[in-house]
Amino acid sequence: MNRFKDGGQVDKNTLSNKPECSSLKVLGTAYAGSGDFVHLYLEPPLWEFSPGQFVMLRPESWGLDPLWPRPFSICEKTAEYMRIFIQVVGRGTRLLSLCDPGSTINVTGPLGRGFRVPEGPLLILAGGMGIAPFLGLCKNHPYPQKISMLFGHRLALKHYPFEESPGEMHKESMHQVSEDDLKTFAQVLGERIRDFAPKGEILACGPMPFLKVVQKYALACKASVQISVETRMACGVGACLGCVVKTNEEEMVQSCLYGPVFAADKIVL
Repeated sequence: MNRFKDGGQVDKNTLSNKPECSSLKVLGTAYAGSGDFVHLYLEPPLWEFSPGQFVMLRPESWGLDPLWPRPFSICEKTAEYMRIFIQVVGRGTRLLSLCDPGSTINVTGPLGRGFRVPEGPLLILAGGMGIAPFLGLCKNHPYPQKISMLFGHRLALKHYPFEESPGEMHKESMHQVSEDDLKTFAQVLGERIRDFAPKGEILACGPMPFLKVVQKYALACKASVQISVETRMACGVGACLGCVVKTNEEEMVQSCLYGPVFAADKIVL
């Protein structure tokens, strides 16, 4: 289903499905290359989700400190577990990475709007932690041989679940270590978008500088591109207005409600 109105406006009449609040037990954690990259395994919730949707996590042990929950893309959900991929960047993520098996986390989700995933040719552009919402998508896609992925990352590949994606996919990893490599990566992004534009849909997730490059080439090539924005979120339900983005109609909308996935030609980055 198209989640956007014609004429370049974000459709406010088709919001995401109603989220649920659940108390889920921690099944375990696993480090990825170092203690700063952690796979958090929770018991699976009863609801289903679309790739690109997210959850708000708040361990019961936090009490009133930290106060706010933390938002994370849903990396993968199976009959046995739900996986959240975490990079430790502050106190909240550090505490989450240290959750003991058997402890309980309050989970609100699924939140936001995910990607529209076609069965035809698909190009995934991921930057760093932007790979998180694509793992389950790739594993569950009925035609993984139709998926190509370009993954750019500053740190070593061992920190990311890149190799877990199906072997039938065409995958390319670019390790960025200098400013020259960043420029090269931007050029490669442009080439991939230009070459793929007539073939199918492009999905992108990553840090804002990465998304700006993707959007630049998407608009230039008139490619069909969906981007998942990374914005600061406190509530995840549209109340705090901390995650607003500007549409190309000069309107401010909450990315937690009307995103985090938007068509590249519908918002201003």
